[in-house]
Amino acid sequence: MEQAAGDEGQKAQHDHVLSASAAYDGAPSCIGDARHLATGFLTEVQGLHGLPVSERALGMTQLVVSELVTNAVKYAPGPVILDLQITGGAVRISVWDSDPALPDIAATDPQRVGRHGLEITLAVSQAYEVQREPVGKRVTAVIALADDPDGNPAGRNAP
Repeated sequence: MEQAAGDEGQKAQHDHVLSASAAYDGAPSCIGDARHLATGFLTEVQGLHGLPVSERALGMTQLVVSELVTNAVKYAPGPVILDLQITGGAVRISVWDSDPALPDIAATDPQRVGRHGLEITLAVSQAYEVQREPVGKRVTAVIALADDPDGNPAGRNAP
């Protein structure tokens, strides 16, 4: 449950990149801590830096952070690192864990209980990628901060 030090894990760089990160011990309690970091970060992005953050963006960011960190805690031993970055009108959510196995979507099964986190993440994200790292992997999802005038996430069209 350790959070990165240095400006409370948040910093603004000279090129206007806003970011926050934290390292966690991988205990289940870190899932709530990660959601709290994401909420605080987006609240600061909006309040102190004046960037628009819709209620949808806040809720979807909390959901995706929860799903990605939950998967890391459940399937990878050891620490988890959460990185949040504002870029191009979106929040980029990256979660690193020590397991090199890439996540996969379970086959559709209406009787299945659980294992829907990746499906949820893909459904609400504007972008998604997984990268193997020298140790473990990094899973990244992107959530648009503002909605278009019809209330749809920016960059997506209504069905």
